Amino acid sequence: MKKQTVAVLGASPDRSKYSNKAVRAYLQQDWDVFPVNPKSGTIEGLKVYAALADIPAPLDRITVYLPPPVAVQALPSIASVKPAELFINPGAESDELVENAKALGLAPILACSIIDLGLNPSQFPG
Repeated sequence: MKKQTVAVLGASPDRSKYSNKAVRAYLQQDWDVFPVNPKSGTIEGLKVYAALADIPAPLDRITVYLPPPVAVQALPSIASVKPAELFINPGAESDELVENAKALGLAPILACSIIDLGLNPSQFPG
């Protein structure tokens, strides 16, 4: 069976950040994880992609850990990838983001994607 794929948009190497906790949570649940951050490098031993378009696999899910204005700017690239699911995590949401996502044909899920996995972010200390 094919592993599920997820892009963590706004991934951070800082283990205290929720975007890093998400990378670790998805790895623990045996997903193929693609951290995305324009600074590139590695996060939790994984290659970091500068942009969603650089990821060499179809995405089942994109989980967003960006400030709302930056997330709004990322919507066209998210829409072009056509993920099956788009999670907008607490702190990334805004009315503008939700409205613009829907206008692009996306169905944003406003929830913590770590909790959606059945995990608690506190399981992943910084």
